[in-house]
Amino acid sequence: MATIQQLVGRWRLVESKGFDEYMKEVGAGMALRKVGEMAKSDCIISSDGKNLTIKTESTLQTTQFSHNLGEKFEETTADGRKTETVCNFTDSALVQRQDWAGKESTITRKLENGKLVVECIMNNVTCTRVYEKVE
Repeated sequence: MATIQQLVGRWRLVESKGFDEYMKEVGAGMALRKVGEMAKSDCIISSDGKNLTIKTESTLQTTQFSHNLGEKFEETTADGRKTETVCNFTDSALVQRQDWAGKESTITRKLENGKLVVECIMNNVTCTRVYEKVE
């Protein structure tokens, strides 16, 4: 059974499928999608068991949020959306649910074969991003 501590560390993006379609679905503009597609991002996860911090760093932009698991908070996403977000750790996965303007997106982070697999889903569009641990 994976624990949240196994997700802690710095992860580097090595593979991305369906990112442009997902960004289009959430409402990101063309210019932002093109830039996002080119950016090689690092995902840095830290947690003390209750509080969780997820930082996404790329050459273009760095975003970060910190909050307690299970508590709703307001997140401003990299593409500028203001969402009501809640994260929970269930079934060995970190599940982040974003709600905004009557829409909903789910981002799931889990370990598979030592890699961090991030699945972003909105409506029937799925984006899968794979990260390798760098530290």
